[in-house]
Amino acid sequence: MEKTNKKAFPPEGRGGFLLLFLFFLFPLQAVEPLKHEIRGVWLTTIYGLDWPTRPATTGADQARQKEELCRMLDQLYDANFNTVFLQVRHRGDVIYPSGIEPLSRVFTGTYGQAPGYDPLAFAIQECHKRNMECHAWLVTFPVGTDQVVRQQGNQSVVKRTPGLCKKHDGEWYLDPGMPGTADYLVSLVRELTSRYNIDGIHFDYIRYPDKANRFPDQATYKKYGKGLPLAQWRRDNINHIVGRLYDTVKEIKPWVQVSSAPLGKYNRIERNPNAGWTAYETVHQDPKAWLEAGKHDMLVPMMYYLHDDFFPFVDTWVEQANGRFIVPGLGVYRLDEAEADWELSDITDQIDYSRHAGGAGSAFFRTAHLLEDQKGIYKELQENYYKYPAQLPPMPWMDTTVPPTPSEVLVERNGNELRLSWDPLSDEAGEYTYTVHYSLTDNIDTNSARCILSTGIRGTELFLPVQEEAEMGFTFSVTASSRARIESPPSYETFYYLSKYIK
Repeated sequence: MEKTNKKAFPPEGRGGFLLLFLFFLFPLQAVEPLKHEIRGVWLTTIYGLDWPTRPATTGADQARQKEELCRMLDQLYDANFNTVFLQVRHRGDVIYPSGIEPLSRVFTGTYGQAPGYDPLAFAIQECHKRNMECHAWLVTFPVGTDQVVRQQGNQSVVKRTPGLCKKHDGEWYLDPGMPGTADYLVSLVRELTSRYNIDGIHFDYIRYPDKANRFPDQATYKKYGKGLPLAQWRRDNINHIVGRLYDTVKEIKPWVQVSSAPLGKYNRIERNPNAGWTAYETVHQDPKAWLEAGKHDMLVPMMYYLHDDFFPFVDTWVEQANGRFIVPGLGVYRLDEAEADWELSDITDQIDYSRHAGGAGSAFFRTAHLLEDQKGIYKELQENYYKYPAQLPPMPWMDTTVPPTPSEVLVERNGNELRLSWDPLSDEAGEYTYTVHYSLTDNIDTNSARCILSTGIRGTELFLPVQEEAEMGFTFSVTASSRARIESPPSYETFYYLSKYIK
């Protein structure tokens, strides 16, 4: 699908990206921008909150759903985002054709009915076209209210595996203490990882539910508790499931990242002993143990709080990282007057602090609130915080192999655009991504984000519009990054002088 905004796609089949000539003319920032940073959003599909806004019953409706998603991804690309956490599982239903759970009703209005395309495959393809990663976000244990169970009928997990499910506070949940629950979730993850070209699996609600002290698992605990205190037994259940899921993903595709969104406060700390709702104490969630065991690549804690309920807890997460990524999740929805009416500076202060404390980036909830530019947040990111592209940070715990050096960039002029191309390092799709660096002088600083023209490129060409009357010189080089994001040495530099005259 063709893009029409300022960083437009080339016509169908040409691959790569077009970038405005004026990109080069932006004034430099005083502070050196980050070369590596995760810049993520949670893109919510349940109830169609972010996408799709309406069910599709005709071909025109299907096209409209696709166009909606493309517009959102265009905006994210224009603000140099690089990661999308796409909600693929809601409450025992999914957004892709599955042999295990019914297709969500949000796309057609009816459970199990396909909209005429595979929403997940389409979203992955469109994210990759825009040099963004797509992580499949699953709601883990909640499987719906009585109404949802009735609507799903015999396809409901509650009907198919009643022994795994417990009703609590008006909603059904998979019981983490039942041995079959891990097997069931592993089957979902195995299907998803095997069938789709996803970059990550991201778990939400991978914990006991709210009001966990009343969760009806007494019989399960009596049978499987082995004399452990209830709270520790529950944490062990979650830890076991996390380990099984991580190992399953890595067995199938070792490069696919595993992450989750725990509660924003890990535990009660000295600086804030009255923290209230915490992961460890309240819902028996122990992300520190996951990191220590090497069963997570990234944590994206939901830190939708202010001041002393935010800053010291960032420190706690970073201290426990064990070399993996901590990406604070920021509640841009709280900028809304109907929510908490935060100030823009509340969010930007959190970005600043997270960077200073050693976080690997930020993720924003929800996408629609961000793109609606609540209190100017989108513009602030686009023009300041995310003004330059950023590479995704390397993951040396996966692999430390340095890719070979790519061939030098070939530059060809065709009318009012330049085609930049280089030779592929592999015939295997996705084994490498590429970063094109540039300079308006003779030398390129490949350590500076200011010199990144485009990154995360999955093909081997890039299209650059130029002014027909312009007279100026460019220097280009390209690097390759492995699936573990280890970057190669830069190619030989290519100098190209742009002129309407033959020199």
